[in-house]
Amino acid sequence: MNITTKIQTLATQAMEDITAQFRKIDEIAQTNTQKVLAAFQKHRVSDVCFNETTGYGYNDRGRETLDLLFADVMGTNSALVRAGFVNGTHAITSALFAALRPGDTMLSATGAPYDTLRGVIGITGEHRGSLREYGIQYAQVELDSTGKPDLQAIEQAIDSDSSTSAVFIQRSRGYSQRPSLTVAEIGKIADLAHSRNLTVIVDNCYGEFTETLEPGDIGADLIAGSLIKNPGGGIAPSGGYVAGEGELVDAAAARLTVPGIGAECGATLGVNRLLFQGLFMAPHVTAQAMKTAVFCARLFELLGYKTSPSSLDTRSDIIQTVELGSPELLRKFCRGIQLGAPVDSYVTPEPWDMPGYDCPVIMAAGAFIQGASIELSADAPLREPYRAYLQGGLTFESGKLGIMLAASSMEDRDT
Repeated sequence: MNITTKIQTLATQAMEDITAQFRKIDEIAQTNTQKVLAAFQKHRVSDVCFNETTGYGYNDRGRETLDLLFADVMGTNSALVRAGFVNGTHAITSALFAALRPGDTMLSATGAPYDTLRGVIGITGEHRGSLREYGIQYAQVELDSTGKPDLQAIEQAIDSDSSTSAVFIQRSRGYSQRPSLTVAEIGKIADLAHSRNLTVIVDNCYGEFTETLEPGDIGADLIAGSLIKNPGGGIAPSGGYVAGEGELVDAAAARLTVPGIGAECGATLGVNRLLFQGLFMAPHVTAQAMKTAVFCARLFELLGYKTSPSSLDTRSDIIQTVELGSPELLRKFCRGIQLGAPVDSYVTPEPWDMPGYDCPVIMAAGAFIQGASIELSADAPLREPYRAYLQGGLTFESGKLGIMLAASSMEDRDT
């Protein structure tokens, strides 16, 4: 591996600088592992849960038990965990349709949502089946000057529109520079929404197991996310989850399948063991990704780049940004990450017009599972200020090497 002497020296310094942050991450992982293990024991997981079902999938003990595990771990009374969710956006969409009806207004408390949800809502495009096509209106409250939710503006927006029935919260930053939300911050919005008898829906992607509490623990009515991010532990081959209040989860299941069947059908086709094992590994693997992000932040701070979060900041998701300032450096960063991948390390990532995005996107990912954001990857929209969004790392050791390769690849700025 072509890691320069300069980067090796700075990496050693970075590791010394982030010892305290690593200790905190280990403590979070220990608490979350205890929580997950307790759920496995409570619901008497056995190898019978790993059996394959086909056809309609009736009487699938593993599928039913996995729902119970996720409900406990996510702090809710019900959950729907299915490999049939094609991505996190699909799971979130099921949650939105579960909570909203024609004539309702959904209020986003965290500004504009992530790019792929904009078509779902009907903010962009003329997609059939969007919320807007079903007569569901949308409003948003911009974040304050610090990138945090503006509680006063949220309250005013709720009180000014009697059709508002649900408040949507995006925990992670998406392709923006605002910080991710802590569970405590989500709780403040939830308390405000509940004081007006509104439903609270949380996009929990990238945030699971980064703290010792989940949004369900502080009263979120519905939370949703992807199994090829944190809660799949790098093992789940596909899927997503919706967790929350029983009636709302049932409604999400009816959206995923059909009314009258909901969660009662759905063959698991032999993937149950992977989903159970992924959940069991998730607290540890998420900790590895968090350590990779902290190391990335510190190394690039030493190199003089602007990072968010900083290496000292409290974290509530696994995403790390590095502001690179030019398309050339952005390409080099992504190529270096690709060089550190166990899969497709020989591939050169190039920007492309990715569905659901309004500009070319460059993506570096050499993953065992296609698109798995819990595995080391970096992506970015090709627009100013040319900010790379890094996430994942199944092991810190491999993540660290990928970061060092990215930094080394940028040293020669003329190539």
